[in-house]
Parts: sequence; C-alpha cells; structure tokens
Amino acid sequence: MSHLNQPLKAGSLTLSNRLVMPPMATEKADQNGKVSPDLLNYYNEKTKGGYIGLVIVEHSFVRSEGKNSPGQLSAADDSVISGLKKLSEVIHANGSRAVVQINHAGGSAVKEVIGTTPAGPSAVMHPRKQTLPRELSGSEIENIIQAFADAARRVKEANFDGVEIHSAHGFLLNQFLSPLTNRRTDAYGGNLNNRLSIHLRIIKAVHETAGNDFPILLRLGASDYMEGGITIEDSEAAAVEFEKAGICILDISGGFSGYMVKGLSGQGFFAPLSEAIKKKVAVPVILTGGITEAGAAEKLLAEGKADLIGVGRAILKDSFWAMRAMDNT
Repeated sequence: MSHLNQPLKAGSLTLSNRLVMPPMATEKADQNGKVSPDLLNYYNEKTKGGYIGLVIVEHSFVRSEGKNSPGQLSAADDSVISGLKKLSEVIHANGSRAVVQINHAGGSAVKEVIGTTPAGPSAVMHPRKQTLPRELSGSEIENIIQAFADAARRVKEANFDGVEIHSAHGFLLNQFLSPLTNRRTDAYGGNLNNRLSIHLRIIKAVHETAGNDFPILLRLGASDYMEGGITIEDSEAAAVEFEKAGICILDISGGFSGYMVKGLSGQGFFAPLSEAIKKKVAVPVILTGGITEAGAAEKLLAEGKADLIGVGRAILKDSFWAMRAMDNT
C-alpha cells in the first residue's frame, strides 16, 4: 500500500527500520501552534543518523476548540503548512520517515486553553479529568470530520509520509468509541458500529481529501482498563473495520487509562493488546509501553507481539538511545 510498509517485507527480526519514535508532546510550538526553532532543534537532535525508521510527530490539533494544551502543535489552518514543511525536511534529511498525529481533545480540553466550554460526544464527566463537557451537535460533528480531513491535507502538503489519527488516551475519538463517555442515541452512539462511525467517516474523508495513496495510521486506545469501558474484544472488532476502511498501520496504546496504566509494568506492557489485534488484521501493528531495552524490543518482535516497536520515553531521555540500540544489533 505504501513505502511505509516496505521495511516489514525483509523478514528480519532486528530493530533496523522497525523502530518507531511515538508521539511525545513537547509543548515546543509557538503561541499559535506553529513550528518553532526549538521544535525543529528537538526533532533534529532525536533523529540524527536515521536510526529511527518512522517518526510520529506529536499530536496536533485540528480545530482551535480541540486544542489540548498551550504549546501544542497545530494542523488547524493553512498558515501552519510552511513550518510543518521545515519539520518534515529536517526529519527526512536525517534519514527517517515521518507522519504527523492529528487530534481533537474533545471533552479533555479545558476552558482556560480553548476559551469556551469543551464539547464531547455526550455531556458525561470525563473519567480522568473530571470535567463535564457539553454534547456535540450533529453539525459540529460534521465540521470535526472535515477538520481532520483538512488537517491531513495540510500534512500531505508539508511533504510528510502519512498521517496518524489519534483515538486513544481519553481524547475525542476515544470518547466516541468508549461507552464511558458516549451515551448518544443517534447514529454515533449505542452499539460498537455506531460508536465507530465517526472514525470511519474521518478515514473516508481523509482518503477523499488527501488521496487514497496517502498512508493513514490510527492510534487505538485498545482498552480503557476501566469497568464499563473499551475492552480488547471491542478493539479487535474495531481493528478489523479500520483495516477494511484503509488504515495501513495500527498503533496500540491505552484508552482512558492513558499511556501509563496502574498495575502494568515491564517492557512492552501493552503487548497483550497488540498481540491480540495482530492476530485479527494483516496490517502492521505498533507496540509501545515501557520499552527501554533494545534486547526486549528484539524479543517482542521475535515473539510476534507486534511488527514495529515504539520507544518513546527512553528516546526522550536519551537522544542517542536509538544509535546505541542499532549498533548493538
């Protein structure tokens, strides 16, 4: 489907070209969400040498009311394209492929940041932030779907290799998928197929706007780890539908639990989720979660827990982690 998949065809169990730098919110964008010199320097430092096969640039808001925090990167209007193009040039010059993660905070946003009352699928308390959003109208949902498509088009115009849709960590699309926060009675609520519908419409809109040849990844919060929330069985079924819709890589993480889950530890603690989903789909699956040792990453690949390994906090802490991991394989 795309050159993003080519490294997977070699059949090697080494980390070469199978190492992913997952999105890590740096808060280094300027006050308008545009790429800053600090942001360029950060990604230049992390990607030097081309040791990372794929860089997923941190979550970028698609609409101003979907902004999660000050300093967050924007993909919300055409004025950001030139800065994003500089960012893609830096990462590509260092030898890595790069995609941008696009996101809407939904009910996870705060009024102090967005200047208005946050909105989500339903007027239900956010399980982690304990904030109460208002319910989105049908026309607002249509606007959000188009905003994701427009953001993807900007990412493509900035010469990135693809885009990742964020549906994890308690943000808007996670809120639609999870029964914890989706109590709607229209076509976007109720059974799993309805709760998935906004995702499928966004994927379709991105294809129509950015082209069918532009790779779309999806970060899936495969379990909320909360009673009444998303289960792995839900996510197995969702993953099948995402693959049918044209998602080329599934990036597995937690749902309302976030990227850290109380009681889960060790190298690759989301492995039970990624392994279960990998058995249901043919597209590559990324595993993240506490991976700090190259040997552990190799073992997870060899055991078939995933096709790609995401190392976030180790690279955040040590810019030379990937170089040393490659030199030792």
